[in-house]
Amino acid sequence: MKRKASCFGFRIAAGLSCCVLLALAVSSFGDNPAGSAGAQARGPTAAATLIETGIASYYGAKYHGKLTASGEVFNMNDLTAAHPRLAFGTRVKVTDLENNRVVFVRVNDRGPFVKGRVIDLSQAAATALQMEKRGLVQVKLEVVE
Repeated sequence: MKRKASCFGFRIAAGLSCCVLLALAVSSFGDNPAGSAGAQARGPTAAATLIETGIASYYGAKYHGKLTASGEVFNMNDLTAAHPRLAFGTRVKVTDLENNRVVFVRVNDRGPFVKGRVIDLSQAAATALQMEKRGLVQVKLEVVE
């Protein structure tokens, strides 16, 4: 007589483990298969995907050491950013359209909360773009991973 087990509310044969079922479920809900509309490569050599252009601002000392929306402590010296919709951990290529300088940041917070702005950069990212004196700059955002 086969023994039955339960995994996430489903009855399964004893030969299958919950891990195998979870792996199958995750793989079936992954990215679109190659060749379908919207599919994109992953990894460090993947081409960046343009998501938007607009105004970038930055934040620093006033928020240094405080918790971000992701639960991480904000460090103004890290290359991080706040974006209203991108998932936490998303890496974004930010290009300053005025001087063509580029910085790669990781999204770890929500914002900006000012109409017309598309991203809030950390002090370190602002320094890399040489935007500290200008305060606001026109940027292009591309998701890289």
